Amino acid sequence: MTVAPALVETPLVTRDRNGPVLRLTLSNPPANALSIATMEAMMAALEDARSDDAVRVIVIAAAGKVFSAGHDLKELTLHRPDEDRGRAFFEKTMRLCAQMMQAIVTHPKPVIAEIDGLATAAGCQLVASCDLAICTDTSAFATPGVNIGLFCSTPMVALTRNVHRKQAMEMLLTGEQIDASSAKEFGLVNRIVPKEYLNQIVQKYAEVIASKSPLTLKTGKEAFYHQAGMSLSDAYDYCANVMVENMLFRDAEEGIGAFLQKRKPEWTGE
Repeated sequence: MTVAPALVETPLVTRDRNGPVLRLTLSNPPANALSIATMEAMMAALEDARSDDAVRVIVIAAAGKVFSAGHDLKELTLHRPDEDRGRAFFEKTMRLCAQMMQAIVTHPKPVIAEIDGLATAAGCQLVASCDLAICTDTSAFATPGVNIGLFCSTPMVALTRNVHRKQAMEMLLTGEQIDASSAKEFGLVNRIVPKEYLNQIVQKYAEVIASKSPLTLKTGKEAFYHQAGMSLSDAYDYCANVMVENMLFRDAEEGIGAFLQKRKPEWTGE
């Protein structure tokens, strides 16, 4: 008797490491929707990477033609018949999404979004939450909630911290897509590259960043986001203290010494 092989379920978020670069791929096309299960999988992957010294940089990518269409509207709609009309599930979804986005911003390692396709609503929020974003010339972005009576209020948080206010409002009020060129002009993405070179260029970016002191990257990323909400004088006071502490790192001592001696530094993460 022939026994059929067991079906192996593809993870919602796949993990692949290439040297110091960890690639987390949304693997539930065509929409790569941010369901509860997908966000939990992403959170788990980010948490595991936090304490993995072999990982220096994280890339968030997606399988298929859509980077992410945002929240899983079918999953949300299934809870409309609940006694509370879905309130508890809606709260769980939005709070988990907020936690995931903040986990990216507060992660000690740089996170790069690699976009090849459409990123809408919370998918656009995911792009805006990453430290860097590189996309193909055929990618597009939108916060289209207003078209279905659901203003993209949580995507707005990340969006307004990346693009100018009037451009953010243009996206939020019209719900219309912007192309890659506009996204770069708005400040939503760093670079636009040909599709065939996307993975190669993102990997190169990641490897360049990964070659730096991990402790210095952690310190700098934390300081960047922390000072952004301060007044000018408070930001300078805070960052002056950060610089002093950074100067006392063994890695700073090694890096400056290597520069003066014209040699490659050897980082210890101390």
